[in-house]
Amino acid sequence: MIRGGDIGKGTCLLFNGHPHLVVEREFVSPGKGAAFARIRMKNLRNGNVVQQTIKTQEEVEDAVVDQVDCQYQYSDDEFYHFMNNESFEQFGVPLIGNEDKKFYLKEGETYTVILWEHEAIDIKIPFKMVFTVTESENYVKGDTVSGATKPIVVDTGLTVRVPLFIKQGEKILVNTETNDYVERVNT
Repeated sequence: MIRGGDIGKGTCLLFNGHPHLVVEREFVSPGKGAAFARIRMKNLRNGNVVQQTIKTQEEVEDAVVDQVDCQYQYSDDEFYHFMNNESFEQFGVPLIGNEDKKFYLKEGETYTVILWEHEAIDIKIPFKMVFTVTESENYVKGDTVSGATKPIVVDTGLTVRVPLFIKQGEKILVNTETNDYVERVNT
């Protein structure tokens, strides 16, 4: 059990019998009455987002989850397939609820897979990742405006807005939470 005041972003809670990941937490201390936490949770089974208000002294059930480092293998119509780096056990993380993660998965890369009751339910994507630019339009000298950007496509199919000087074949660092360009990576 965990107190409402101790819930933070990234905490896993058991809500209506299903594991939920806290994606947002706002602490509210009204002038009158008890303080509470307003949280948004993502159902790790189907991807639905729920908003809940919990008093700071109230206790809620936390979901006991395991985190395992696994290598991404491939995806099919139903699952993203991973292999445990230590035991070589295979896991299938459902596509339902994790559709947005396809743009961050690269074959052969290691990711943290979240297991609940020995079932793979979620993938932790690193905060920043390096991608290779596969589609980029060239710009003409003189088209520059301070802070001008253009859309490009990276090797996983993700579209990112980058400065005009980025060319096809270059590597860039991307913030995976916002899909923002961070910097060019020299290899």
